[in-house]
Amino acid sequence: MGNVVRNANARRLGWLAGATVILGMLIGAGAGLLTLLLYGVEKLMLGYVEGAGQPGPFGVPAVRRVISVTLGLTFASVIWYLLRTKTTRVPSVKKAVSGAQMPIWQTMLHVVLQIFIVGTGASIGREVAPRELGAMLAQRFCDLFHLDAEHGIDRHMVVAVAAGAGLGGVYNAPLAGMFFAIEILLADVTLEKAAFGLGMSSVAAFTATLIKGHHTFYDITAMQPESTPSLMLFALLCGMACGAAGALFRKGSSWAESHKPDGKGILWQMPLAGLITGLLAVFVPQVMGNGRAAAQLGFSTFIPQIAGDSGAVQSQASTAASPWTLLANEISTTGRTASTGTGVHSWIDSLANGWGTGFAPNAGTVLTMNHVGAIAGILALTFAAKAFATLMTIRSGASGGVLQPGIALGSTLGALLGLVWIVAFPVDSVTACALIGAAALLAASQQAPLMAMCLVMELTESPITFFVPVGCAVAVSALVSKWLLTRSQR
Repeated sequence: MGNVVRNANARRLGWLAGATVILGMLIGAGAGLLTLLLYGVEKLMLGYVEGAGQPGPFGVPAVRRVISVTLGLTFASVIWYLLRTKTTRVPSVKKAVSGAQMPIWQTMLHVVLQIFIVGTGASIGREVAPRELGAMLAQRFCDLFHLDAEHGIDRHMVVAVAAGAGLGGVYNAPLAGMFFAIEILLADVTLEKAAFGLGMSSVAAFTATLIKGHHTFYDITAMQPESTPSLMLFALLCGMACGAAGALFRKGSSWAESHKPDGKGILWQMPLAGLITGLLAVFVPQVMGNGRAAAQLGFSTFIPQIAGDSGAVQSQASTAASPWTLLANEISTTGRTASTGTGVHSWIDSLANGWGTGFAPNAGTVLTMNHVGAIAGILALTFAAKAFATLMTIRSGASGGVLQPGIALGSTLGALLGLVWIVAFPVDSVTACALIGAAALLAASQQAPLMAMCLVMELTESPITFFVPVGCAVAVSALVSKWLLTRSQR
């Protein structure tokens, strides 16, 4: 009897090991190809490819932005209308984990459409696509080898882990992929699930990197080198603010998801959402896409006059690729005069001249409240525009995620709070405040503190010392949002 049990356990571990490697490689390859597809659509529709040097469609003609996102959502609306009314509908990943079967070609088309609309500039996350691909591949893997409870294999666990591996592969974030599976989809943390999830996500991340290459998703070089006691205090306060904002964003996205059009309404609502997004992008180009440009705006907020106390230094390459610099260049190319100063001066001068506020600081000018107010105004406008555009896109009928938009909202809110904070505590940097805000708001909106913390830290490749203030903010924001959401349900 003991030999039979040992043999059964050995076979089970063998199947799990095989699934880790085989599914991890397949999902990683899919995630890498989906990333290349995104780049191709961006190049075709907007004439640029997002990367470290260009996080968003800055410099793309305004008319092209409007046309791209409007055409993209118009085309997708027709395909999604046919998919949802004329054929088998694609279930959500959570339903797939619960046992709902994901049809093959419908799922593949559904996945490609999500990447396509993000590439054209739609304000929605792209991380759901690789998760759906991973879940579908896991179901087929279990079907092919007849893996079920009789073989000691929990299909729900395999599908959930594979979905998490899709997230880990597309963003090179294996810890976040593992925590997404066990914290959100399974809501059950065991040693086996953690090991299985981390293994598959790691294989997927490695495989995807071979295809799409490796680069830091967010540039945080303008951050101070070490954490500080005052940053811990900021983490507590920012956690409370982001907890409230994250709870509102979660309720908003849930409302938008539940009010999607079921029939022909999608044929006019999605094109309208595309047109409105494009018109917003005329003035706020960072609103387009999955949130990378908006988040980078917060991470790149750097004030040289104060940064000296924190030890933060923004490199020349980071300054050139900063959304602030790119925004300033865009304004200057419209016929207005830009400053020749460095860092904050050049883009503040350009933006100020563009708004007609009359100030024009040079390299030796000390920032006034007008300058700080201009920075805060742009961050607040970006926060509001990104939240509105994302919820509107979901409400119109589009499918996609809210992880990256959540990071964008948290980064801009954290930077906005950081502008006030560094006046009293100049030993801290706005970038560190933006990092804390990004993780805190994501944790609040997803009700998944471990996944949120790991995803933001992996995407930014932050120093390990910042896990402490980020973890503190994430814990506070998750508790605050949970309390607010519970009260609203009552």
